[in-house]
Amino acid sequence: MLLIAGLGNPGAKYRYNRHNIGFMAIDAIHRRNSFGPWSKKFKAEIAEGELDGQKVLLIKPQTFMNLSGESVSEAMRFYKLEPADLVVVYDELDLAPGRARLKTGGGHGGHNGIRSIDAHCGREYRRLRLGIGHPGVKELVQSHVLGDFAKVDQTWLEPLLDALADNAGMLTRGEDSQLMNKMALALDGKAELKKAEAEKPKQENRPSGQSHIHKARDHKPKLPTTGPMAEMLKKMFGAKDD
Repeated sequence: MLLIAGLGNPGAKYRYNRHNIGFMAIDAIHRRNSFGPWSKKFKAEIAEGELDGQKVLLIKPQTFMNLSGESVSEAMRFYKLEPADLVVVYDELDLAPGRARLKTGGGHGGHNGIRSIDAHCGREYRRLRLGIGHPGVKELVQSHVLGDFAKVDQTWLEPLLDALADNAGMLTRGEDSQLMNKMALALDGKAELKKAEAEKPKQENRPSGQSHIHKARDHKPKLPTTGPMAEMLKKMFGAKDD
C-alpha cells in the first residue's frame, strides 16, 4: 500500500489558506480517481482506493499542522508501512507559486508539519513540495501562509492540482521525474495560452449590423458654398437663414 498524506489545518477558517495546499492536492486526487468516501480514523480523514492497480490510502490529518505526525504514524503502524511507503504533500515558501519538487528524505526547512512527521515516522519518505512563493520579508510570512489564495492564483493553482491528480498513478510506479515534467508542462501550457490570448490582434470595433454600404450612405458629402454650383443650389432649395 502507498499512503499519500496532504498537510493542512482542519476547519472552514483555514480551507483556502496557502498552508492548506496539501489538503487541496489530496482532495483533487480523490475527486479525479476511484476512491471510496471519506471516513474518520487515525485522527484524520481517510479514503481508500487504487491508482494504477495499487492500493492507496489518502489521509488528511485533523490534528492541526504541528501535530501531523501523530496521525500519519498511527496509520502507518496500523498498515505496517515503512517510510518508503509514504508520500507527503505540503506547501513550500521557497518555491515560486505553482512550481513543484519531489524527493526522498531531507530536512523540514522550518515547516512544522514536516518536523512532526520526521519525529514520528522517520525521514526517508517522499516529500512533494508545492510552491506558494515567499512574501519577501520574514515579518509577513505568517500572514502569507495563513492567508487565502487570491483569485489570480487560480490561473496556476487549478492546472497544477489537476495535473497532479491526473498523473497520481506515477507516484505508485516511482516515476517521480516524469510526474514533475507533467506538472511543469501543465503550468507552462497554461501560461503560453494566456500569453497567446494577450497577443491576439484586437479586431476593429464596428457597430453591430451596420455594413460598409450603410456607412457610405450615412456619410454626408461636402457641398460647395461659392461658385456657379452654389448659386444654382441656392435657387433650387432656397438660401437658409443664419
